[in-house]
Amino acid sequence: MGRSGSFLTRTIVAGLGLLIAISIVPGLKFGGSAGQFLVLALIFGVVNAVIRPILKFLSCPLVLLTLGLFVLVINALMLLITQSLAQTLGIGFVIDGFGSALIGAIVVSIISVLANAVI
Repeated sequence: MGRSGSFLTRTIVAGLGLLIAISIVPGLKFGGSAGQFLVLALIFGVVNAVIRPILKFLSCPLVLLTLGLFVLVINALMLLITQSLAQTLGIGFVIDGFGSALIGAIVVSIISVLANAVI
């Protein structure tokens, strides 16, 4: 599978995780169409592909110090950045606060690990 295929796969997996997180985490809300959700999933995929590696690199000492738990904080920040970009584009994706983003990040991470194990 080429590089674009792996990006597409990761974006689909992240979108699935996001959909499940929105469904089960009370502080995550989406009020849009299916097409808008596809755009939201694409935004989330791009944010994870571009910004997340930079933040992981910059926070490497914190990640090591917390034995990897700081990655959950980075993932929560990715959700908050996604929310900001989505709202800029008029997509109704709302996160009630950092706590909801953190729980959502945990759900997305679990779904991603499970989906990647299957794939």
